[in-house]
Amino acid sequence: MKIKEEQLKKINEQQEAIAALLSKIGYLETQKHGYLHEMVSINQSVDMFKKELEEEYGSVNIDLNTGEYTVIAESDSEKPKLEAVKDV
Repeated sequence: MKIKEEQLKKINEQQEAIAALLSKIGYLETQKHGYLHEMVSINQSVDMFKKELEEEYGSVNIDLNTGEYTVIAESDSEKPKLEAVKDV
């Protein structure tokens, strides 16, 4: 016994569509992976440059439109620290 020819054709078309989409998703995931590595590299570069600027100017906020900066007061730069608390 067999299913109808048009039913078999429809099943095969659906399976081919699924396989094509899975292939495209795999390709996109590969691209995403590459972009994430690129982002890590750029973030490392940003962090290194921030350190260079901090060595030269101290702790400052920089206006990215004008290049003007304002010194961050010590009390502004101190942020509360989170601490892990053990349940007793």
